[in-house]
Amino acid sequence: MTTTIGVEEEFFLVRTDSRTVEPAGSRVVARARETVGDLVSGEFHEGQLEVRTPPCDDTADLLRQLTAVRAAARAACGADGLGPCATGTPVLAGEGARVLGDHPRYRAGVRQFGSMLDDFTICSAHVHVHVPEREVAVLAANHLRPWLPLLVAMSANSPFFEGRDTGYASWRTVIRGRFPALSAPPYVDSLAQYERLTTALQESEAMLDASLPFWDVRPNPRVPTLEVRVMDVPADPADTAALTALVRALVVRSVERVRDGDAGPPVCGELLRAAYWRAARDGWPGSGPDALTERVVPFTAQARRLADHVRPQLEEFGDVRSVAAFLRRLDLHGCGAQRQRASWARRSRLSDVVDDLLAVTAGTGGVRPA
Repeated sequence: MTTTIGVEEEFFLVRTDSRTVEPAGSRVVARARETVGDLVSGEFHEGQLEVRTPPCDDTADLLRQLTAVRAAARAACGADGLGPCATGTPVLAGEGARVLGDHPRYRAGVRQFGSMLDDFTICSAHVHVHVPEREVAVLAANHLRPWLPLLVAMSANSPFFEGRDTGYASWRTVIRGRFPALSAPPYVDSLAQYERLTTALQESEAMLDASLPFWDVRPNPRVPTLEVRVMDVPADPADTAALTALVRALVVRSVERVRDGDAGPPVCGELLRAAYWRAARDGWPGSGPDALTERVVPFTAQARRLADHVRPQLEEFGDVRSVAAFLRRLDLHGCGAQRQRASWARRSRLSDVVDDLLAVTAGTGGVRPA
């Protein structure tokens, strides 16, 4: 039986003249819904929108769906002189990066966390893999935890933040990492322990809602999936599809191990936190702590080990070639952060970075670094 997959991608709404973020989310979403319905929605700020795919059986169909819904978002942006821009943080500022979206949960978050949310302007990619049993899902997350920093390095696409180079490959990861209960999930030995922890965190006010934790891996509370939320949104939809293939293979392998009685490796939380930081700073092709071996290992070597680890599942779903092609692209061009910095290096203009991101998000080109 095929294990279905789905993706959510978040984009900034950027003016094509000034390249700044525009608070036009409500208008753009309303227009886009005329063609794709609820596959488009608003986000935390009015300068963002989210697109999603329906459940897909294979990554080729997923890529087609992503391309179609991105095209619908782009068409809906056109009337306002905007474009959807796939980057983990805004390259240039704009009033849209500060206008809160109209949702009770967003307002509750501001009341609870205050100024910690002042610069919480980030865009992510979320991968959903069908796992109907919540008990199995929370234990499968134990197996995913050691690999999360590698997914950060592979997807890192946020080196600039509102006009400055942060010195990091994924500044989005740094912004998320300063919040309580907003990074890797804790190791748990059962669904009951997981639910006790989320309840305690809600009562401590470190978490808004025990049923909706924002950890980087979680059983989704609304649909029967294990959701992986650790990645910056990639500019190229082919990269999103390949990362989804890797995530599905890893989830399916993890579910198989759970069903065989393996609850997962209890890797050190502090080491995992260090691995996140190193992946966020360096991106691909840097190095970072491997939470399984407790040694600093190049991300290229970690990726080869992950591909070997899940090769039977990649073969089962027909994803070996697409993942191999993605790893070759990383080796040739680096992650999204390197691409952004290469765009800037051509003429030292951040507007060029935004133009390149707009083109790649729309599927109309862009320049890869040599």
